Amino acid sequence: MNGSLDMDSSSENNSIVHLSEPILPENITIIRTRNGSLTEGQMFLNTITAQALSGIFVWSALLITCHQIYTHLRSYTVPNEQRYIIRILFIVPVYAFDSWLSLLFISNDQYYVYFDSIRDCYEAFVIYNFLSLSFEYLGGESAIMSEIRGKPIQSSCLYGTCCLVGMSYSIGFLRFCKQATLQFCAVKPIMAAITIILQAFGKYHDGDFNVNGGYLYITIIYNFSASLALYALFLFYFATSDLLRPYEPVLKFLTIKSVIFLSFWQGMVLAILERCGVIPNALVIEGHEVGAGTVAAGWQNFIICIEMFFAAIALRYAFTCTVYQEKKNDVPENLPPMQSISSGLKETINPGDIVQDAIHNFSPAYQQYTQQSTQEVTQPSTNGKVATGNKSSRKSDKIMLITSDDEF
Repeated sequence: MNGSLDMDSSSENNSIVHLSEPILPENITIIRTRNGSLTEGQMFLNTITAQALSGIFVWSALLITCHQIYTHLRSYTVPNEQRYIIRILFIVPVYAFDSWLSLLFISNDQYYVYFDSIRDCYEAFVIYNFLSLSFEYLGGESAIMSEIRGKPIQSSCLYGTCCLVGMSYSIGFLRFCKQATLQFCAVKPIMAAITIILQAFGKYHDGDFNVNGGYLYITIIYNFSASLALYALFLFYFATSDLLRPYEPVLKFLTIKSVIFLSFWQGMVLAILERCGVIPNALVIEGHEVGAGTVAAGWQNFIICIEMFFAAIALRYAFTCTVYQEKKNDVPENLPPMQSISSGLKETINPGDIVQDAIHNFSPAYQQYTQQSTQEVTQPSTNGKVATGNKSSRKSDKIMLITSDDEF
């Protein structure tokens, strides 16, 4: 083998190998075995087989999900619900394609960190949209409060309400649930940006729990933020499970939870396994130096590519379009199909409602009002049929003043 390997003894995690001239061949891969010796070999992750196998699952997941999104846009009869559903469904294309790209570029200076940052930001967005969809199912904050306000919070260790004994549901409870998910939407992009900055300065490596690196602190902050968001979802479901039963929330909740939170813990376990030597630590992949955690992140991306195929199937059953297709039969089509689809997609990707909701929930005046659901108003047209689908038929958010003397 041309060239020699010079280990950097000053590096505490011994994760980087500095290659002396001449440059190693492009197809060489150097792996550190469990006993610390260096061997030249090939990893499964950077083989054509791994890339093709993961690609088959990814493109299959994309076809399933894109078809489901298309059917929702063709039957875009309840925008205030389907807006959130489509945003949730986009998690499969984002996760699958992002992970596949990360796997394809596994040897290119840890590009996977930048790809995964996009995926991480979107997962926080999905958590918010799932909670907002649950609000819409129940008719908005005012409708929810009319059902649960004043009822005592039952003690349950399973749902983490054992510390809330003696308290009752109030408008502050809904505010906490929304704020807990919104904070995750803010924390995740910030952590992603910090990760990219630390990566540029060589201070971030997956699975490196060294106190001088950034992985440990980012993981702690992320765990706290994600746990708080998950706790809020648990609390909301515990309070409204009876009201949500007609909408079959269990499958929806478990699918979203599995995709987002289990994938995170899966990645952490893989990083620890690499750190412990169970997963070989690659120092050079196809002639490029790579840092600690690259192989673990590669396996994480490969597994996610496979998992997204099954997630696409689960989401297809969890967020079926049947009920909206039935409603479409009662509504005349005032717009050409493609124009209707494009307008629905435009409304879906418009983040204005998120900004408005964030302002609403963090406003100091929140305790004086709740926000009513923005359901469409259906008015009979001149021919006696129901008219919908235009701006004039929609009403803006209603604000219902209530007396709020309690906080959660």
